[in-house]
Amino acid sequence: MDFALTDEQRLIVETTRSFVENELYPHEAEIERNGVLRQDLATELKSKAISAGLYAANMPEEAGGAGLDTLTWLLYEKELGRANYALHWNCVARPSNILLAGTPAQRDKYLYPCVRGEKADCLAMTEPGAGSDLRGMKATAVVDGNDWVINGTKHFISHAEEADFTILFAATGEEETPRGPKKRITAFFVDKGHPGFSIRPGYANVSHRGYSNAILDFDGCRVPQEAVLGEVHAGFEIANKWLGATRLQVAATCLGRAERAMGHAVEWAAERQQFGQPIGKFQGVSFKLADMAMEMKAAELMVLEAGWKYDQGTATDADMAMAKLKATEMLALVADEAIQIHGGMGLMEELPLERIWRDARIERIWEGTSEIQRHIISRALLRPLGA
Repeated sequence: MDFALTDEQRLIVETTRSFVENELYPHEAEIERNGVLRQDLATELKSKAISAGLYAANMPEEAGGAGLDTLTWLLYEKELGRANYALHWNCVARPSNILLAGTPAQRDKYLYPCVRGEKADCLAMTEPGAGSDLRGMKATAVVDGNDWVINGTKHFISHAEEADFTILFAATGEEETPRGPKKRITAFFVDKGHPGFSIRPGYANVSHRGYSNAILDFDGCRVPQEAVLGEVHAGFEIANKWLGATRLQVAATCLGRAERAMGHAVEWAAERQQFGQPIGKFQGVSFKLADMAMEMKAAELMVLEAGWKYDQGTATDADMAMAKLKATEMLALVADEAIQIHGGMGLMEELPLERIWRDARIERIWEGTSEIQRHIISRALLRPLGA
């Protein structure tokens, strides 16, 4: 088994890391202070990301992207994950892969403009009463003549205010199953400013300052049949097919932030003097570093293996759940221990550690909570035995 990176992978890692350190790091303090990513700054950085070949790198070459395989894409995501989330997500955008499921006309209208940096997308699934239980969503779309009429509310919708359109998931019927009736879900394109579609500011969030969330209201929002993405009633199928790797994306960005926190912790442990010697010589500190390094290595191997298996077509839901669970919980541990090693200085805004610590908290919630990941893993173990 060869764990070495190819020359191309090393170049992508080096190019992405250089961009992050030179173009994104300098603006982190402003966003942390103001809680907002200025539009003029976002436009400037987006232009630089496009020039550097880093924009929409997750997309296949035929769509205008870099055509990275999943493993290489995760290495790229890891490097981007070092920076403030608003900076790397809004300025070095990775359009949702679900856009690839569109018809030729939908690709022309939505996919290709996103790849070129002319438009931005957002996904609307979560509702006030339906988070992990997406089948419990109350937003509906009902056929009326040649149109669909959408009603309902979505919340926690990331960067919806900056997006030009929404990929909305709504209930479009019910089906009978051995466990009772279940809602059928369909995906729709809805343009920003479309009649009956409005956006309200979301909630103040302790994690990822500058990365906004919004509340989306649909009140008699009428869209044509051609707004359907994929097949009617097949929203879950299309999401599972095209969004499966998003949990690996979360995991990969966690690896990058953990590595950054670890770098600060090791440097501090080597330089900080107490009782006449570097604090790294005390077992109370050195053992923390050893445990942090071990957890980081384990998480990275799980994430990269899952990415490799995804490309081979052998990745399971459990593989991706394990990778996401391990990486997010590892980041929480590393961020906390890095602060502990720094003592009071770790909580000061002069270092990125308090931000990494705050930002780490949401990773165990979005894209499937840690409890959901454990459910997926345990289900994979028990189902073959009929349990």
